[in-house]
Amino acid sequence: MAFRNNRMRDESEHGRERRERREAQVRKVRTCRFCDTKEIYIDYKDEKKLHRFITEQGKIIPKRITGTCAKHQRQLVLAIKRARHLALLPFVSDAIK
Repeated sequence: MAFRNNRMRDESEHGRERRERREAQVRKVRTCRFCDTKEIYIDYKDEKKLHRFITEQGKIIPKRITGTCAKHQRQLVLAIKRARHLALLPFVSDAIK
């Protein structure tokens, strides 16, 4: 019984430390660049714009990193997939193959 209480106490202290660390970190507020420029449609033929949203390996960068809103992230993913099918963007990098 004593072991369990000590363990619970340790977990609560650990949780408090994690919360304090999280509060200490200042997150950079990212705004959606498509909302800022008031773009209605993300064109799949614009490879230069789409290339910024994929990694060197060819993976799509998530919205929590790019800062795009959910609406534009869905449009972006669809445009990237369309560009891949038309061979405008790679599915995977040559370095991985």
